[in-house]
Amino acid sequence: MAALRYAGLEDTDSEEELPPGWEERSTRGGWIYYANHLEEKTQWEHPKSGKRKRVAGGLPYGWEQETDENGQVYFVDHINKRTTYLDPRLAFTVEENPVKPATRQRYDGSSTAMEILQGRDLSGKVVIVTGANSGIGFETAKSLALHGAHVILACRNASRGNDAVQRILEEWHKAKVEAMTLDLASLQSVKHFTEAFKSKNMPLHILICNAATFGAPWSLTEDNLESTFQVNHLGHFYLVQLLEEVLLRSSPARVVVVSSESHRFTEIKDSSGKLNFSLLSPSKKEYWAMLAYNRSKLCNILFSNELNRRLSPHGVTSNSVHPGNMMYSSIHRNWWLYTLLFTLARPFTKSM
Repeated sequence: MAALRYAGLEDTDSEEELPPGWEERSTRGGWIYYANHLEEKTQWEHPKSGKRKRVAGGLPYGWEQETDENGQVYFVDHINKRTTYLDPRLAFTVEENPVKPATRQRYDGSSTAMEILQGRDLSGKVVIVTGANSGIGFETAKSLALHGAHVILACRNASRGNDAVQRILEEWHKAKVEAMTLDLASLQSVKHFTEAFKSKNMPLHILICNAATFGAPWSLTEDNLESTFQVNHLGHFYLVQLLEEVLLRSSPARVVVVSSESHRFTEIKDSSGKLNFSLLSPSKKEYWAMLAYNRSKLCNILFSNELNRRLSPHGVTSNSVHPGNMMYSSIHRNWWLYTLLFTLARPFTKSM
């Protein structure tokens, strides 16, 4: 191919020449994927042969991998003093013959975020992840950043947020990551966060509402609302409302709300079947931590469904997700009994 010849390499597999509109690319991990510019999609298999490939070995002598101002990976040939966006290792690939699963399921309980994002180039995309300094939020933020996205870690604790940023930069020093303070237990903090973000004049392609509290004792926020309800749902609800205009301007965009299967084990209706909104922010006497958590997760789903109904015609989709049964994280830290139960279940959970 012409691109390979430009890189100083000969086409070693002419019988597998790509159809018009297709391009061969490589991930940072060395896996080959194919981009169809006509249909704007990517796939692992060669569009003609159906083979999967990966590069063999490191970069040739004199070559170095760099990243441009848009986060796009390119390669520098210091010997011949030229650059190319085509990985020179593409001339030295080996065929992969993965064992096809017996079921049609693409991902399972052992899949990692990095595996799911293989082959995705998120350069130029801007992402906000709430609660991104630990657990699922951190893994999500890290994986998106390592695939080229500009990721904002929205964290209650600024110090922990900055520590998380440094951990990501240790894996890839050119990752575009930054921490911003967001305390969902304060509607004023949510407002300040959105104002600070808007002042950057950046688009917003993905908003991941991940932060949550679980098993916390009863307490009221500065807004005089029960803390589990406000942190898990109302704070995110307000956050999305304030960023809705930016999301619409950035379309196609998406909102992802991390909910839970536990939403099934609750109700927000009274004995007569009518909605009882007082159950969402109960008094101390009527409070039970598990029920409060379940109700907040039910609100997440109802909100996400309605948001998708309203905004999807304008290019902004919304999905609520269950992160997985027995996913081990630090969400149990509020009560020693939950910590004990999670510790006993630790050998059977998916690792971060």
